[in-house]
Amino acid sequence: MFDPGFDDFVAVDEAPMRSNPREKPVAAYLLWGDGVRRLPDTPVDGWVHVAARGQKGWVRQDDLGGESLLEIYFIDVGQGDGILVKTPDFRHVMIDGGLPRASQFTNKSGADFVDWKFFRDYGSNVIALDMLIASHNDYDHFGGLSDLLDVDSIGELDARTITVETFAHAGLSWWRREPSGRTLGDIAADDQGNRHFTQLIDDRASAQQATGGSAHHPQLQGSWSQFIARALAARTAAGAPVPFVRLGRSTGMLPGFDAGDVKVAVLGPVDGMLNGAPTLPVLDSDSKSTNGNSVLLRIDYGKARILLTGDLNRQSQALILDAVGTDALACDVAKACHHGSEDISMAFLEAVHAAATVISSGDGEGHDHPRPRIVAASGLTGFVEITNDQIVTPLVYSTELARSVTIAEPVSLDIAVPGTAPLALDTLDLRYARIAARERKVIGSRTYERRLSGTKLVGRLIYGLVNVRTDGKRILCATMNEADGSWSLKSFKARF
Repeated sequence: MFDPGFDDFVAVDEAPMRSNPREKPVAAYLLWGDGVRRLPDTPVDGWVHVAARGQKGWVRQDDLGGESLLEIYFIDVGQGDGILVKTPDFRHVMIDGGLPRASQFTNKSGADFVDWKFFRDYGSNVIALDMLIASHNDYDHFGGLSDLLDVDSIGELDARTITVETFAHAGLSWWRREPSGRTLGDIAADDQGNRHFTQLIDDRASAQQATGGSAHHPQLQGSWSQFIARALAARTAAGAPVPFVRLGRSTGMLPGFDAGDVKVAVLGPVDGMLNGAPTLPVLDSDSKSTNGNSVLLRIDYGKARILLTGDLNRQSQALILDAVGTDALACDVAKACHHGSEDISMAFLEAVHAAATVISSGDGEGHDHPRPRIVAASGLTGFVEITNDQIVTPLVYSTELARSVTIAEPVSLDIAVPGTAPLALDTLDLRYARIAARERKVIGSRTYERRLSGTKLVGRLIYGLVNVRTDGKRILCATMNEADGSWSLKSFKARF
């Protein structure tokens, strides 16, 4: 089991960390449950020297003495999903990773946050994942995971190695359709006329067969094929091939998380059997079928429940309600289905009845997520707690709304090309300098020219990560404030 070697943990919701114990300016703010390593310096006036979150500083001794928590990181990956789960005993589950960094306007995917967590926060050269889960076979979910497994791009990360103990997926896949194109595979009908996908990836052997290039077996297609091949090439910490597991309602409990303090139930997709083979339901279109057959997980820790929903839609939610009932879906914190899409069942949201909802959305011009109706419905169906005439819950978060940037203006330009005389331009001279720029967008791109003097620059980017932590009794939700790096905090009691 992974051990980051922490000596202590933050016991308060937010702990200021100073560069100098005798000076008030704050260098950073630590969060409840953050691990610290004590440095050998003598305490000063109740402040102790520690290393935490990839930097060194002084924190109040009284702010320490806490414990390791269950932590759920809803990563800002733009248009897509990316979630890292860290258990109190430092097991790590990565669920989706957004689009690959090459398709991100920030040049970062979920892989970059996981890299920060292990290399900067833990001080480890190895990213050690107990499980890597692709909720379904859409690029804005598995693309960032493919980045993480790409040995050719590992140099872009600070950590040198990644190990994965288990790879899990929903089974539905993109297959080659000759002469060109793709398909979700063979379909068969049961005795009631219901249609089912029957061509599923299951274990490691079936994945090898589907990526081996054999002319005698159907082969996976495109970026999904590349991702599965990278998962096959990954290794466990012991150097063994990574086991593959297909997840569905029939799985019951997530392998390795069926006992102990943290348990994870697999509530979807609603898989079945037909003629002795596993199946998944065919929905109204290919896109509805891939989204609707997302892996649905419920994490239980103490009295706390967190529901992770992938891209479920109204059709699949009806199937899940029939299969598991309403009580199994009720939770404290829910990840909103499909980035805040309107294709959602009100009955499903009422069953979820979350105190806090997190919407993972980005600047996808073709999607316009989150939709106003779903933001409103998430609050309308949420668990209501009022104290002293103030709303405690429901809370609705969006990674896109939590993201912010500062805008700067160029004031000078220095150009130093080896072998030539340096060139320096001041504010007036910038009127005569022109630049060509390409605007990176989720759908297409645009190139334009303009004067440098009239160009605005991104000075600083605050990622819209939504941080959820719990000791099994109380839940803390945190987003970072742009102004000073402190945390915007909301907390409420777990209720299960």
